[in-house]
Amino acid sequence: MSVQSRSGARNARGGGVPLSGTRPRGPVVALLALVLTALLAGHRTVPGAAGTLLDTVLPWVGLPVPLLLAVAAYRRAWTGLAVALVPAVVWTVLFGGAFVPGTASARHDLRVVSQNLYADNRESPAAIERLIATKADLIAVQEFRDGASTRRLDAVYPFTARRGTVALWGKFPLRGAQIVDLGLGWPRALRVKAETPRGEISVYVAHAGSARPGATHRRDVSVDRLADAVRADGAERLLVLGDLNTATTDRELGRLVPHLSEAQLTAGTGLGFTWPSSFPVTRPDHVLYRGVRAEAATTLRTPGSDHRAVQADFSVGR
Repeated sequence: MSVQSRSGARNARGGGVPLSGTRPRGPVVALLALVLTALLAGHRTVPGAAGTLLDTVLPWVGLPVPLLLAVAAYRRAWTGLAVALVPAVVWTVLFGGAFVPGTASARHDLRVVSQNLYADNRESPAAIERLIATKADLIAVQEFRDGASTRRLDAVYPFTARRGTVALWGKFPLRGAQIVDLGLGWPRALRVKAETPRGEISVYVAHAGSARPGATHRRDVSVDRLADAVRADGAERLLVLGDLNTATTDRELGRLVPHLSEAQLTAGTGLGFTWPSSFPVTRPDHVLYRGVRAEAATTLRTPGSDHRAVQADFSVGR
């Protein structure tokens, strides 16, 4: 190779004049990085069903960023590399805090677990045993059916409240159970007062309407109604447990979040994805709260369900 040819090759790698038949990588990397940045930072501006879908998969939008950084570094496309750092920073601002080890504490006054049991779960007895093994004070279940599983819970937990396909089992009295109408045509949410040794807590168990790409109206209506009930609830201490069919990053959950906090975000580590259980890519299952202190949060894989269970520990105080 001549001196001129070697120089041309170096220039192509360094972002200078490319070799014949090649294209500069820097502008391509920069353009893709700007697109990712726009999606991450401006996802709430995307309207309709496309916006909801983008909200749901938002953490995964950052997945191509390491590849862009690697390509830019390999090609020595320094401008492209600099621009590719922008979506990396935006993603870190949005989600990096979830991976900082929380202040999880072994001390707690109240442990709660919530599980979408899956109506056709043939391993529901084993799933229930897994939930009981957590030694939770409250167990919330969605898509349950009466049978051996519920009889087992009745044998362990002296108090229960059931409405439609949602239920709550507790180690202490559950008073004043009532249906929360989510506008779905049958009971999918209930409210109960849990008389804990450290005071009363208003507890909601909810299963919001299903959400599909391009079909979120039933889910949106049900979450709106649940948010209205929470806003009208004057209880100092309050928990919302259940499958809200709404990812942590979904704008629809924002109707509840201003009034409540997410236990996974405040006391867990990681994004706590729960669905599908075999390889979770999003988190429709939640433990939301106010008036108590979250000490720890995690997820649990249970037999037969397409959702992982969510668990959270709280200090209730007096």
